[in-house]
Amino acid sequence: MNNRFVKLGLGALFALALVVSTQAADQAASPAGIWNWTAPGRNGGPDRKMSLELKVGGEKVTGTLTSPGRDATPTKTEISDGKLKDGEVSFTVTREFNGNKMVQNYTGKVTADTIKGKIQFERNGEKQSRDWEAKRAEAK
Repeated sequence: MNNRFVKLGLGALFALALVVSTQAADQAASPAGIWNWTAPGRNGGPDRKMSLELKVGGEKVTGTLTSPGRDATPTKTEISDGKLKDGEVSFTVTREFNGNKMVQNYTGKVTADTIKGKIQFERNGEKQSRDWEAKRAEAK
């Protein structure tokens, strides 16, 4: 009977270790690095390949978003108000076209190889949102 309690105790200990290591891995996921995703094209046009380079200092996130410009030349835009808290990243991207500003607010849950969340913006006076999912670029 004592052997049974030892086995039960060891099984519980291994299960607890697995849960703790899984939680630690989720908490350790950092958004630092390069992330890629595809966004729908404008007015039914071809999909647009997006790239995001993020740097992390404590809870502060900085970086640039690279997107195709109107003439297919890549356009780099600095992110602002970048934050990392409890595995969630958030930042703002502000672009200007012909004197008009377009502000997009990104939020997302960070895992080892994915950021998955929402982009919120205003178009024609209406608030809108779109899902986004970026994959970590492979190290070169």
